[in-house]
Amino acid sequence: MPDRRAALRSGVALAAGTLAAGCSTTGVVAHSVAVSRTAVSPSASPSAKPVAAPAPRRFPQQPAEITHGPRDRPRVALTFHGQGDPAVAKALLGEAEKAGARVTVLAVGSWLDEHPDIARRILDGGHDLGNHTLRHLAINAMSEADAEAEIRGCADRLRRLTGSIGTWFRPSRTPTASALVAGVARRVGYPHVLSYDVDSLDYTSPGATAVTRQVIGGVRDGSVVSLHFGYADTVAALPAVLEELGRRGLRAVTTTELLS
Repeated sequence: MPDRRAALRSGVALAAGTLAAGCSTTGVVAHSVAVSRTAVSPSASPSAKPVAAPAPRRFPQQPAEITHGPRDRPRVALTFHGQGDPAVAKALLGEAEKAGARVTVLAVGSWLDEHPDIARRILDGGHDLGNHTLRHLAINAMSEADAEAEIRGCADRLRRLTGSIGTWFRPSRTPTASALVAGVARRVGYPHVLSYDVDSLDYTSPGATAVTRQVIGGVRDGSVVSLHFGYADTVAALPAVLEELGRRGLRAVTTTELLS
């Protein structure tokens, strides 16, 4: 454990100064969580032909905007707004995989333009990959045409890199989508908007202990947790979060698995 903490501190140093725009917050809930301890193969062989990513699915029992999964199963989804230093993102993915956890990454399209290899890295680790708009702007304030350009622009990049538009759409700079934005997302191919019921507040850089406390104090069966790539506090907090989730007997799974 001491070696693991030391490794994480080096990750924090790498992440220091990295900036990524955080989204608006929602209230939090209260209760518990955990993680499967299954070994993970983080990436496919370089010579292996990439498998097309899963496409969006409709979950008939779920609303158009999803904030959490079933409350009667010991599972939670850790969802990351995908932007920032790719080295930090890969460190976070590796840390999750060491604990047997799977996560959901909502990628910003312009970030994928700069770091196209990260899309395949996410999928090869067994994680969900989705759409968090092209430029991470305040999408609810946009016209219909501009909102569509943001959603479709990121979808096009995901399709080019992975063969799919991704499994989920999350609006940028807001926890919930307006009716207009939700309608545009459906037109592009996303049956649901993915929101969350627990906000880690990691983008406020409150310190790793505060991030851990915020997540652990809010999660319960079925929770969807909002986290971010690109913040040192998130890197430092993740091992403690995963350890506590495991101690409570809940599994950290992809959003697709949470709802399946």
